Amino acid sequence: MIAMIMDGQGGGIGSAIIKGIREKISEDLEILALGTNSIATSRMMKAGANRGATGENAIIYTSPKVDFIIGPLSIIMPNAMMGEVTPGMAEAVSSSEAKKILIPLTQERVEIVGISGEPLPHLVDQVVGKLTEMYKNV
Repeated sequence: MIAMIMDGQGGGIGSAIIKGIREKISEDLEILALGTNSIATSRMMKAGANRGATGENAIIYTSPKVDFIIGPLSIIMPNAMMGEVTPGMAEAVSSSEAKKILIPLTQERVEIVGISGEPLPHLVDQVVGKLTEMYKNV
């Protein structure tokens, strides 16, 4: 099984997710860190990803080859993260057959109703719990 964690800007959300996954799921889950920039990729690699790559081509190439895609909601929004998420990236992630687990955080002008305003550590725990559940049932 392969999980792709995608993040941009500083990579803080992605690195928190990877640390949480490494604590709860065995090492046989391969974690790929895909950053919109090299700083994000580097932070996620330091958090325990098996492999990492940066940029549009890496994200477009990798998205259809993984079982899970995890990241903030903005990874499916063209031009999100101050333009770091290109339309090609957003389309590749959205079109992938992979199961997507998205954190409802965005800096964009988007408001999602019906979701509680949990702090990031609680949201990361929920992501890890959901992935653990899905991983064990595959």
